[in-house]
Amino acid sequence: MNDLFEIDVQKCKRDGTCAAVCPLKLITLREEDKLPVPIERAEKQCVRCGHCVAVCPFGALSLKVMKPEDCLPVDRKLLPSAEQARHFLMARRSVRVYKQQPVDRETIAAMIDTARYAPSAVNIQPVKWLVIESAEEVNRLAGLVIDWMRQVMIEDPELAKSLNMKRFVADWDSGEDRICRGAPHVLVAHADGAIAVAQSSCTIALTYLELAAFSKGLGACWAGFFTRAANLYPPMMEALSLPERHQVFGAMLVGYPKYRYSRIPLRKKASITWR
Repeated sequence: MNDLFEIDVQKCKRDGTCAAVCPLKLITLREEDKLPVPIERAEKQCVRCGHCVAVCPFGALSLKVMKPEDCLPVDRKLLPSAEQARHFLMARRSVRVYKQQPVDRETIAAMIDTARYAPSAVNIQPVKWLVIESAEEVNRLAGLVIDWMRQVMIEDPELAKSLNMKRFVADWDSGEDRICRGAPHVLVAHADGAIAVAQSSCTIALTYLELAAFSKGLGACWAGFFTRAANLYPPMMEALSLPERHQVFGAMLVGYPKYRYSRIPLRKKASITWR
C-alpha cells in the first residue's frame, strides 16, 4: 500500500513491465518478492500518464487516480493495418470548399474527445478549445481578419506584399471569403502562453483533430491568417475573449466537403540524412 498505486497481488505476474515503461522511472521491483513499488517521492513526480495501468494485460496495477477497469481496452480488431494507415494519411486533403450544411455539436464534441488523447510533454494536457459554431460568427471573425490585413497593408506594406494580403482583401471585397473559406465552423486551440510546451501541444492536438475529422467524412483546413490575427489584432482578441494569458496556437476550419478527392497527388521525395 502506498500513496500512488495499488497492486493486486493475485493478478500481478511480477514481470516488471510496469516499471519498464514508466517514463520517469518511478517504479522499481521489491527485492524480496518482485512486486512493483514506487521509488521515494514518486507520488510528487508522477504525471499520471497511465502507462503503468495501460501496459499490464492482467489489470494488476491501479493508480489512485486511474483504475484499469475505467480505461477502454485496446481492440486490436479495430486497429488499421500499416497499409490502411498509410493510405488514410496519404488520402487526407486540406479542404477549402464546403457545403453550407452545419456539423452537429455531437460530432464536433466527438472529434475534440479524440484530440484530447494527443501526446503532450509530461502529460500536462494544456490545450483548451473554443468552438465557433455559428456560421454568422465565423463570417464576422473572417471580416476582422480582413480588417487586420488592411491595417498591415498600411503599416507594413512589405510584409503585406510577401503574404499577398492585397489579393485576400480584394477577394473579400468582391464577395469571396478566402480566410475561413465559407466553412460553417472554426475550432480554435488555445492555451496559457506561459506554458513552455503550449504551442507544440496545441499543434499535435489539432493534427489529431484534423485526422479525426477526415475519419468522419468531414473536411478540415488549418486557418493560418485567422491564427495570426487572433494573436496580433486587438479587435480580434477581444472578439475571441480568451482567458487571461491565453494565446491561440492554431485554428481549424471544419465542415462537410463540397467535393471529394479521387486521387492522391504527388509529393516531393523525403529528404533523409542517415547517420
